[in-house]
Amino acid sequence: MTGSQETPSFRLAYVPGVTPAKWVRIWHERLPDIPLTLVQVTPAEASEVLRDGRADAGFVRLPVDRTFFSAIPLYTETTVVVVPKDHLITAADEVTLDDLADEVVLHPLDDVFEWDAPPGEPAFERPATTADAIELVAAGVGLLLVPQSLARLHHRRDLTYRTVVDAPQSSVALSWPEEATTDLVEDFIGIVRGRTVNSTRGRTAPQDQPKRPEARQKPAAGRSTTGRTPRGRAGAPKRGKPRRRS
Repeated sequence: MTGSQETPSFRLAYVPGVTPAKWVRIWHERLPDIPLTLVQVTPAEASEVLRDGRADAGFVRLPVDRTFFSAIPLYTETTVVVVPKDHLITAADEVTLDDLADEVVLHPLDDVFEWDAPPGEPAFERPATTADAIELVAAGVGLLLVPQSLARLHHRRDLTYRTVVDAPQSSVALSWPEEATTDLVEDFIGIVRGRTVNSTRGRTAPQDQPKRPEARQKPAAGRSTTGRTPRGRAGAPKRGKPRRRS
């Protein structure tokens, strides 16, 4: 046996639309000797990547299986509809789902929303990815609803977007397998929560018990602190009668 140990590292998964750069920078400042590797995943495969250990933690879209994963919700995104710049919808600052009722709305296979019933008219077939759907919007085939971060990620000069006020929304969370909450995971949780470098990072750290001040002994009843017996109290020596003068 050589006695060598594997160099510690941290693998962070993230789904499209999430920008982990700020947290990664803080990690490198605080833990420069522990490399952090980014693993880009699709929303559909994020849970499997965390479950089989290919990543230690990840920025994912909710919901996740809370019987297996821990999750810290971070933020909820505005939902927008991506349209060509010359579309009639661009005349308004925001729209509703009813405004899309007569439009062909694309529903890609990697859609992050859980629709009870997708809005608008269905397309002839579902695009494989959000990127493919963006290309179809640019070609005038239909419109697309996505979280605002994905609209920005797939920005094109010939496309724009408008807020859909009553559409479902997508929330982003930091998630990891609950039974694999390692010290490095705790370190990253502390960074995401904004804890300072001197904080305990949520761990149960042993603390020195404060020393108790030594108890002062109370003087015994009828005794002063000087050790003398005060006059006029029980236990004081009796004074003799004064002698008469002859």
